[in-house]
Amino acid sequence: MEKRSFKTTEKKISLLGFGTMRLPVINTETQEIDLPQAEEMFDNALKNGVNYFDTAFPYHNGMSETVVGNILANYPRDSFYLADKMPIWDVQSPDDVAKIFQKQLEKCRVDYFDFYLLHNISLRKMPKIEAMKAYEYLAEQKKSGKIRQLGFSFHDSSDALKNIVNRYDWDFAQIQLNYLDWELLDAQGQYNILTEHELPIAIMEPIRGGALATLCPEAIAILKEADPEKSPASWALRYAASLPNVYTVLSGMSNLEQLADNIQTFHHFQPLTSAEQNVLSKALDAYRKASPIPCTACRYCMDCPNGVDIPKNFAIYNRYLTTSNIIEFISSYIVLEESKRAKHCVECGLCQEKCPQKLNIPELMPKIDNAFQKIEKPQWFA
Repeated sequence: MEKRSFKTTEKKISLLGFGTMRLPVINTETQEIDLPQAEEMFDNALKNGVNYFDTAFPYHNGMSETVVGNILANYPRDSFYLADKMPIWDVQSPDDVAKIFQKQLEKCRVDYFDFYLLHNISLRKMPKIEAMKAYEYLAEQKKSGKIRQLGFSFHDSSDALKNIVNRYDWDFAQIQLNYLDWELLDAQGQYNILTEHELPIAIMEPIRGGALATLCPEAIAILKEADPEKSPASWALRYAASLPNVYTVLSGMSNLEQLADNIQTFHHFQPLTSAEQNVLSKALDAYRKASPIPCTACRYCMDCPNGVDIPKNFAIYNRYLTTSNIIEFISSYIVLEESKRAKHCVECGLCQEKCPQKLNIPELMPKIDNAFQKIEKPQWFA
């Protein structure tokens, strides 16, 4: 497994990081984790050199930290690095920062976090972070040894990032970066800002919630022609990992097959060549023509007050846009519980405020239901 050094420390971190936002589940509604499969995935990951695990307070409706902690408790503490995050949106008073942090240590069954982040911060959230003295408390935990490296995860503009990196003394940052967002969300600019400030980078959403693993038939054909043995996901992971200031690339793996493919990608890792970069550019052009909605299924937009399953509606519609399979679209939309369909969106805008991708969800939801209504239904539908 390819490993990279972290700044001036002795840490050797696996270039493939295990993100735990999309662990296998036995119930998609409750997000209850399939523990036996998760245990097998962790065991395989550790045996193959993966040593960086990333969790967070809201993942799997609060169950990720507990499951991660229970599984990793079976391994020596010095055999892995654990990252967790402070959910500033759940903080109502300075005391809450301490309560949440201590609770996270308990849930994860550790005495310290190797990496700890202020979760999903933005310029808009900075006044609350300052009022709650969140950074100050976490900096004290770093002094006491309960945090080894202190950073932040980020979904905002490059201008906002410039402001935030200068606010405090950070050790690292975590940003969304992939070959689609390099220009679309200016991941290039954010990468350059962090590199200029000598802040090591952890990459999240390298496969954009799985979208860059499925792409569209035209894009996949381009990649397969260039290398029939490589999966679309491996191209996306190698793109992110080819950047020199990246210390780990987080992959939210949901099954053993994804884990095996990712491990293979990072064994004897090879950065993308210039020829491969050109192939990826051609595939991206083909993908853009299909005009999918850039939702990563992070579920930060949930819960919808009217019960709409926003990520699920986007997933169904994106599949339709990239495949033009009318029957699949109709079937998937019908299978979705009626109360969770896009037609129940009242365009209140609460979801849009929470969306890291800055999607205009109130505008997009009606388009999904309108597309469904306009399609001439087959006889079996009636």
